[in-house]
Amino acid sequence: MTVTAYFLAAVLDLFVLFIGARFLLQPRAAAAGYGVPATRGGEVAYLTVKGLRDGTFGIMGLALLIFAGARAEAWFMLSVALAPLGDTLIVLRHGGTKAGAFGIHFPTAVIVLISAGLLFAV
Repeated sequence: MTVTAYFLAAVLDLFVLFIGARFLLQPRAAAAGYGVPATRGGEVAYLTVKGLRDGTFGIMGLALLIFAGARAEAWFMLSVALAPLGDTLIVLRHGGTKAGAFGIHFPTAVIVLISAGLLFAV
């Protein structure tokens, strides 16, 4: 179970780091994948903020996993699960599809919570 817990946590950390990089490098395409497409206004700054947030989460998660261990990473995952739960509500509130909210963001939160549970069990 230790290998599974660490593997899942590392994959999630790398995935959110990738998402952050995508929001920084291709903000409009990333926004469309997020579930709320960007218009041609000034929201690119907010998309950059999301990219920075996600990138920071990925780096912090990897640092905790490598340098602090499973318990610290578990607490991190537990708290970071709020982000995809919030993303679910943001997509629903701003005209995104229910399929995007409940097919992407909500399951992500569940997987992050499963990861936290596995890490707590190690």
